[in-house]
Amino acid sequence: MSSIEKASFEEIRGVFEEAYRIGLASTRLGKVADYIPELAKANADDFGICMKDADGRELSFGECEKRFSMQSVSKVVLLAAALAHCGFEETFSHVMMEPSGDSFNSILKLDTTSNLPFNPMINAGAIETASLISGDLSFEDMLAYARELCGDPGIALDEAVFASEFETGDRNRAIVYLLKSKGVLMGEPKRTLDLYFKMCSLSVNARSLAHMGLVIANGGIDPATGRRLISPEHVRPLKVIMFTCGMYDYSGKFSVRVGVPAKSGVGGGLVCAAKGPMGIGLYGPALDSFGNSKAAVKAMEHISKELGLHSFD
Repeated sequence: MSSIEKASFEEIRGVFEEAYRIGLASTRLGKVADYIPELAKANADDFGICMKDADGRELSFGECEKRFSMQSVSKVVLLAAALAHCGFEETFSHVMMEPSGDSFNSILKLDTTSNLPFNPMINAGAIETASLISGDLSFEDMLAYARELCGDPGIALDEAVFASEFETGDRNRAIVYLLKSKGVLMGEPKRTLDLYFKMCSLSVNARSLAHMGLVIANGGIDPATGRRLISPEHVRPLKVIMFTCGMYDYSGKFSVRVGVPAKSGVGGGLVCAAKGPMGIGLYGPALDSFGNSKAAVKAMEHISKELGLHSFD
């Protein structure tokens, strides 16, 4: 199949169905995150894919309704909110735009190479981003925005995950106080960290993430309502940061193999903003060594190849 533009909907359905089978077979190759105890309760065999396009068409296979915590996918929401609230220049005067090449929770380069976090898609960068808005935007404001972006009024704080995050989040506390010690943290540490932990603990599903991906792929406009949720001048940097930094230190290989703006989370979620425009949400809590869903990555490799979704094709 040459491209998404030339494929019939039935051909697209066939590609996604095969991708679901490929992903499902890959779940056994991954491992559920256990450093946050509540995440360890997930079923490693779960997998689901949902696709939404601008014409209102939808495909879903597997576990598309099961709720899981957003985790690092929430970094996309935080960045979009910071860009809207602070603007491009102000936001990126406090966090850089460079891939780090390190683990998502690493503090090595923050301590030894740069005072500013390398990008908003790693923990240090997302915490800095949260600090930019934590003084003006409440968690309730951010929850409402996440519900809009995801087209999902059912998104709520998972209290059990939040308690688990709070209990085990010592490395993130180290990051927030390291940022403060360098004079770059823009918000009060406890308030910043509370917002960050709560955003990571929002409960979504594959369908929610497909909708978010579609909004981003559609230039910031929700096709279901016609409402603009992300400004035109902010869509490009959001997509580029997702493309270059959204898959932890597997981002380079994912960009070469899949070539779609994406963001993963250790809860098993993956949001993709693809050509079409098309939003793809995936859920598979069995992770690879980088913290990405093993099944979701395998599925996206197949979908991108068969439908010509790579940004440089």
